[in-house]
Amino acid sequence: MTHALVIGGGIAGPVTAMALRRAGIEATVHEAHPTGADRLGAFLVLFANGLAALRTIGADGPVLACSFPADTVEFLGPTGARLGARPLTGAGGNGLSPRTLQRAALYRALRDEAVRRGVRVAYGKRLVDATTGPDGVVAYFADGTRTEGDVLIGADGIHSRTRTLLDPAAPPPRHTGQLTVCGRAHDAGHAVPDRTYRMVFGQRAFFGCTSAPDGSTYWFANIPAPEQPRPALAAISPAGWRERVLAAFAGDHTPVTGLVAATGDAVVGVNAYDIPTLPVWHSDRAVLVGDAVHATAPNAAQGASMAIEDSVVLARCLRDLPGPERAFAAYERLRRERVERVVALSATMAGRIAAPPPGERRTPASSDGADDWLTSYRLDWDEPVA
Repeated sequence: MTHALVIGGGIAGPVTAMALRRAGIEATVHEAHPTGADRLGAFLVLFANGLAALRTIGADGPVLACSFPADTVEFLGPTGARLGARPLTGAGGNGLSPRTLQRAALYRALRDEAVRRGVRVAYGKRLVDATTGPDGVVAYFADGTRTEGDVLIGADGIHSRTRTLLDPAAPPPRHTGQLTVCGRAHDAGHAVPDRTYRMVFGQRAFFGCTSAPDGSTYWFANIPAPEQPRPALAAISPAGWRERVLAAFAGDHTPVTGLVAATGDAVVGVNAYDIPTLPVWHSDRAVLVGDAVHATAPNAAQGASMAIEDSVVLARCLRDLPGPERAFAAYERLRRERVERVVALSATMAGRIAAPPPGERRTPASSDGADDWLTSYRLDWDEPVA
């Protein structure tokens, strides 16, 4: 195999292309947006397992350069009382602290590094169809163009077109019953302790925040709410999102309302979805990675790390096994159990985002987002795939 067509230029797409190139396979990334899929305002966290997977292909440096670390998570209740704290790194962290950065910054860092390594990124290429044959695959795009390759890799996110082409009967993403709102405040008068995530169990919603070295504070809120139509989401202004978060935490005695009220227009809100299980991961010439195959609710903050792990495992399988169909089957075998366990974990966390009922004391030990099985997962690039 000599050339892969990667659909999607977010996180999994560029990482897959870089991993394939290291495995001796050329890849072209096809991005639907004219200049990239950047979404200003939102941020994410890469845990030790995702950073370690990037390190296996030597791509962690650019990400470390545009992010900042946190080693500890502390918990507050709706009265503002401190419930406890614990390390974020988990066993086997090997000094890799979770890193926080803007989603747009991660996209840029990964794409720029991929291009620096010789990966071609084609913009304005929205996939509409694909056909496969014994010798390869042909991808057709909305702008009327087409391109050929040996395999098609769908890294096109939770609303993946590749997924529906692989399996028209694939179950749609499941709304998790919450909206996730992310913001960034400058000079808000509330600085989280250095290298710490502060998590707040409100009476009706869950909130988290961390402060960057420049003094700005990144925050998110998970609010129970029904799924909102896309036009309705797009119509909500930053002020409207702030009002929703303030209403969700009204009556609590925590730093949340002051921090949200001090936030400007750097606010964005989205529906939260997951994909608990997907029957079809691949065909003989096409395969899915990242959110396209196992989207996870944001509560465990593992979506980006899982996508990066996928990319490295898939490249190793294509490197070591004869024929894409055998490689894709091995990739699914190596990934399915882990990612479905992560999706289930995050869904469980999504179901307990508010403060517990009276008499039930929720402590840091009851939040599973940094369990050792999750963050201590490591990949060995040089280990052959049997």
